[in-house]
Amino acid sequence: MGTTTTTTSLDAGGEDRVMAAAQQIVKSLNTAKEVREDMLLIFSSFDNRLSNITNLIKKDSDCTGVRFDAAEKVILRWDSSSSNPDTSRHSLPWEDSPHEAAEYLSAVDEILKLVVDVSIRSDNEIMDRAEAAVQLAMSRLEDEFRLILIRNTVPLDAEGLYGSIRRVSLSFAANEGEIDEVFESFGEVDSVRGCFHDRGASLGDDLCVDLINADAVVELKEIADRMIRSGYEKECVQTYSNVRRDALDEYLVILGVEKLSIEEVQKIEWKALDEKMKKWIQAIKITVRVLLSGEKRLCDQIFNGFDSIKEICFSETAKGCVMQLLNFGEAVAIGIRSSEKLFRILDMYDVLADALLDLEMMITDEFLCCEAKGVLSGLGDAAKGTFVEFENAVKSEASKKPMQNGEIHPLTRYVMNYVKLLVDYSKTLNLLLESDEDEEDDGLQSEDSELETTTPFAKRLLLLISSLESNLEEKSKLYEDGALHCIFLMNNILYIVQKVKDSELGKLLGDNWVRKRRGQVRQYATSYLRACWMKALYCLKDEGIGGSSNNASKVTLKERFKNFNACFEEIYRIQTGWKVPDTQLREELRISISEKVIPAYRSFMGRFGSQLESGRNSGKYIKYTPEDLENYLLDLFEGSPLILHHMRRKNS
Repeated sequence: MGTTTTTTSLDAGGEDRVMAAAQQIVKSLNTAKEVREDMLLIFSSFDNRLSNITNLIKKDSDCTGVRFDAAEKVILRWDSSSSNPDTSRHSLPWEDSPHEAAEYLSAVDEILKLVVDVSIRSDNEIMDRAEAAVQLAMSRLEDEFRLILIRNTVPLDAEGLYGSIRRVSLSFAANEGEIDEVFESFGEVDSVRGCFHDRGASLGDDLCVDLINADAVVELKEIADRMIRSGYEKECVQTYSNVRRDALDEYLVILGVEKLSIEEVQKIEWKALDEKMKKWIQAIKITVRVLLSGEKRLCDQIFNGFDSIKEICFSETAKGCVMQLLNFGEAVAIGIRSSEKLFRILDMYDVLADALLDLEMMITDEFLCCEAKGVLSGLGDAAKGTFVEFENAVKSEASKKPMQNGEIHPLTRYVMNYVKLLVDYSKTLNLLLESDEDEEDDGLQSEDSELETTTPFAKRLLLLISSLESNLEEKSKLYEDGALHCIFLMNNILYIVQKVKDSELGKLLGDNWVRKRRGQVRQYATSYLRACWMKALYCLKDEGIGGSSNNASKVTLKERFKNFNACFEEIYRIQTGWKVPDTQLREELRISISEKVIPAYRSFMGRFGSQLESGRNSGKYIKYTPEDLENYLLDLFEGSPLILHHMRRKNS
């Protein structure tokens, strides 16, 4: 009895194993349904234990069919092309409820899973239905993918981005005056308002914005996963790239960047172009640091797990936006060079150089990176070429009308304010000018010996200021009055020295350079005294008067006092109209004059004045006391002409 039970148990277990093996064999053969049934009959004729396998496998097949039918029904329910109004809906599942969206995705998953199943793959009818369902589902998912991307795109808050930017402004001012056209174009030369060169702005390192609503990213990833698993990665990438590319184009419009051809850019007037260049600089910063980094992050989230697709998607999305920005940069780089463009071009170079580092980390597209490097190189060449144009303009500026009062020439103001701003770009200019350094060495032999240790920009700066000094020396020759010649050079050289000393220029040119120019100012002051006051001082000498102080010729004394008065009044009339803007230099000149003239006048008057004061009309000859002269000297170099002919001392 026990033996019988054991035998029956073994037969049952063996039967299960045999049936499972037979079923697996049939499935693995991946044959058509009719052939599979014939094989099962053959198996059952060999062993009566296999007589039930047909029913079992049929039952499993029926179960799979039910699952497929249910999934197919869900997908067909959302088929907008279906002719059955009861089973079709014209809106997508995400429009109605998350539950129905999840149901739809589950149906897609079920069909994708069943398609892999061998029993389904062997059934041509079901496979055809499965492929049709997948195709229909992918079309629906592609539409939904596009709709979610569009409806969840976050508008760009340009004002908020600009508000997070730290602004740095540098002033540039010059006085009105005659100057060649090449210098007139750099802003307005207005001493009251001045001009401002805005270096632009820098974005914070932690600035990050969502380009798509965060809740939608999960839905987008779920759709992308299924499209890629179904072999529809091309359609998925194309849909994503098209929508996001349009969004980036719209962002650029908000940032003020227009789509312009190279020809259109080169026709724009400078003031309008300057504004577009400023907007481009800001757009590059925001595009690379905010928009493209956001797009990169978005691609990483939506296409996580599909590295190659992720890279392709990002490159396709970013390409149009980047190329639009690069095209403008190229147009500026190959445009007409003029001095007023240099600062903007340097700004563009700097911002693109910084952006290129981030671009190379984000973009694997070699074409885009090569294009960006090419534009950067072009901007560098444009900056160098514009700097050379400026150097040549300084050398050749040839206005022939002298400053009427010997004041600072507009060229001096322009150039020194210009180079003072250029110091902020020392690092960039050193990099760009380094390759030209050997060519310029020959022109520096006459300068200070310490130049050998200075940077390429410092060397070119020295040459530039040297050219300015040479030009000013030529302009000083336009003055027929030797004294005014000296005043003009003193004013201009001192202005140059002050601009150097009070800025970063001083560190570049060094204390020795400054001391040398201050020495020149003192030399011109000495030359001024000699050229202007020698004639007046000669009137106060004893030579030619005859006799001692007690019996000098009154006629000669009257002539000497009369001539001195005439010289002093002429100097006063002319030089009160001359202008020495620097307070310290103006005071030092007056002191120097006073130290030369007043003691000589006081001494001469002390020795010979009594001989005339006792006579008639003495006030006609001794018109001024030493104190009067000292007071009158205080009126010199104020730029307001005055006269002394009505001022006479009364007879004592």
